[in-house]
Amino acid sequence: MTHQEPDCLFCRIVRGEIPAKVVYRNDHVIAFRDIMPVSSQHVLIIPVRHIATLSDLGIEDEAIAGQILLAAGTVAGILGIQESGYRFVFNTGADAMQSVFHIHGHLIGGKPMSWPPFPV
Repeated sequence: MTHQEPDCLFCRIVRGEIPAKVVYRNDHVIAFRDIMPVSSQHVLIIPVRHIATLSDLGIEDEAIAGQILLAAGTVAGILGIQESGYRFVFNTGADAMQSVFHIHGHLIGGKPMSWPPFPV
């Protein structure tokens, strides 16, 4: 069994203990709709195995990091935003407002975006 934390919200989603609107899943990652979307298309992509933050990735996690990135393109295709464009954002640590300490990328699209994403 892949390492998971018993009380981690996202590990509970992976195990099916908490319902989620899953749009994609394979043996390595799961993608599901964010419960507080910031756009018409807002999906979280997480590894099935519990890794708290991007800073906790090690060289042994190279394959899972690749799986997360590959899933982003696949999910964008499923959502119909692969051609128009999307943003894939990771919040890492408290100062970046990471609220669930299980790596998750926010795939966001469905509308034109600006840069920088936040007021300066």
